Amino acid sequence: MTGSSTQGIKTVLHPVSDLATAKEVYAALLGVPPQTDESYYVGFEAGGQHIGLVPGGGQQGMTAPVTYWHVPDIEAKLAEVTAAGATVKEPAHDVGGGRLVATVTDPDGNVLGLLQDR
Repeated sequence: MTGSSTQGIKTVLHPVSDLATAKEVYAALLGVPPQTDESYYVGFEAGGQHIGLVPGGGQQGMTAPVTYWHVPDIEAKLAEVTAAGATVKEPAHDVGGGRLVATVTDPDGNVLGLLQDR
């Protein structure tokens, strides 16, 4: 195993059923307005963290918030964690602007997100 090859958890996505209400709650909690405010996604930047709201996330298989570990090389990290026993849930794919995301499950079924900015 190599040294630390993550940049920490910087992104947490929350599935929500009522985007308008959730947006108000998170704006009050974080004390800032959303930086991204679309019908398909609302994102906040606060304290060096990105907090995202995903409407209909439950329908996409999100049963709880997903934390995203930022990594410099998503494919290398996917290979490392799957060799250690994780299972790929969602392979790496571009979500816009060259940002790659993937999810894996640990042996207990917990979902872990990986994120690489280009």
